[in-house]
Amino acid sequence: METMTSRERVIKALNHEIPDRVPIDLGGFQTGIHKRAYAELLTYLGIEEKIVILDPVQQLAKPSEEVLRRFRVDTRYICAHGPDSFKGEIKQNARNGKLWHDLKDEFGVVWSMPDDQKLFMDISFHPLANASIEDVADYPWPRGNDTTRFSGVRDQALKLRQETPYAISTGISGVVYEICWYMRGLEQWFADMIENPAFCEVMLDQTLKFWMDYFNGFMAEVGDIINVVMIGDDLGGQSGPLFSPKFYREIVKPRQKKLIQHIKSLTPAKIWYHTCGSVKKLIPDLIDNGIDILNPVQTSADNMDARELKKKFGEKLSFWGGGIDAQHILPFAKPEEIKEHVRKNLEIFKPGGGYVFNNVHNIQYGIPAENITALFDAAYEFGFYD
Repeated sequence: METMTSRERVIKALNHEIPDRVPIDLGGFQTGIHKRAYAELLTYLGIEEKIVILDPVQQLAKPSEEVLRRFRVDTRYICAHGPDSFKGEIKQNARNGKLWHDLKDEFGVVWSMPDDQKLFMDISFHPLANASIEDVADYPWPRGNDTTRFSGVRDQALKLRQETPYAISTGISGVVYEICWYMRGLEQWFADMIENPAFCEVMLDQTLKFWMDYFNGFMAEVGDIINVVMIGDDLGGQSGPLFSPKFYREIVKPRQKKLIQHIKSLTPAKIWYHTCGSVKKLIPDLIDNGIDILNPVQTSADNMDARELKKKFGEKLSFWGGGIDAQHILPFAKPEEIKEHVRKNLEIFKPGGGYVFNNVHNIQYGIPAENITALFDAAYEFGFYD
């Protein structure tokens, strides 16, 4: 029997106390579902609705209230938006005999998707690929504190708090590191980290300034209402950190820590940090930065055993994700196997609270609808505390 509201449940879990059951999350920018997988899920559930796109780059759908209630999801999201001066329109352009869907973001990065695929967007233009340090200073960086990007968000957040029982989270933000390689190009950025670290520092200072200004404005609107602030930068790959831990600790970490401590000065909300991959050796640094929650907990990556993570870091961190092996089990197993894997993972993560259930990252196209349903139904069935 449930004895708490969703908001009470999430807050209690994140305070490392025992809720009535493990909270369930679906619908974020790293905890969401691809539009094609969502369309198949709607058919399977017998639900008819128009699909709304939450994120055009990842082609994520925005789950409806009917679907969220069906899976007993305890979270809802509140997001800022682009400023009035930013249109963010997807334009169709012909290149090399193909039709492409192109989106230029606020930082000038162009994301593209071929019309004959329509699975996701990838970067087709890096605006600072050939830039010098002087060019970085002269670049027309977007203003994080443009007040028009926060219009209406307080009213939306207040409505969620006053009229619903759900925990309230922001969408993803605070992307200090990754935006740099989006603008520079991954190969060139990796070369810069070795050959031109001064360039990297200038770039990171610009992205940090954007997010410091952004959070000044955003938290002034919703900092007293929300329960979770989601930030993130991918630091790991399948086998370990994507780049030198020394570079991270000397150059990236101080800027991340400055941002996290700044956010904490503006809101009592918990700080949720997203990084894919094998990042066990960097978790102490993330804790030192001030994060409260780690996502997506990629248990299929090297050195990311769920039991070891819970044992070593469970008193200091909450885990949000890690519900099932999304690479090998969720796409290919039968529903009964899905349920058993969820049950075993919950046995590991449940003790002492500090856990919110979700898949590892977004549910991708190709995941059978019956497996998605089994995933969340098992999280509810086996998530109750004695």
